[in-house]
Amino acid sequence: MAGLLCFRPGLPARPCYRLRRHTGRRGERRSPGEADCIRLLDGAHQLLKAPLIVVRNRLNTHLSKTMKALVAGRGRLTVVLRPGYAPALHPVEGLGRTPSEA
Repeated sequence: MAGLLCFRPGLPARPCYRLRRHTGRRGERRSPGEADCIRLLDGAHQLLKAPLIVVRNRLNTHLSKTMKALVAGRGRLTVVLRPGYAPALHPVEGLGRTPSEA
């Protein structure tokens, strides 16, 4: 799962996410890739109808050359990287957990 919490002044926060189903096929990616992340960002842009400021962790997908090129091609998008491990700074981290894991 890849997810964002979308904030716009005067409106409640809205979750925006994309799920990836892993079928076990040989060579199939298990986690969201660059294209999935960009589709998520495009969906958030459509949801908010405003430019985006995205605070990201340092997941290898977020730092890849492909992702950097895709982000650079979108003028309505500003990306800020957070420290290497800081789940408290990223509220989406706990959304995929079951109550027993929290």
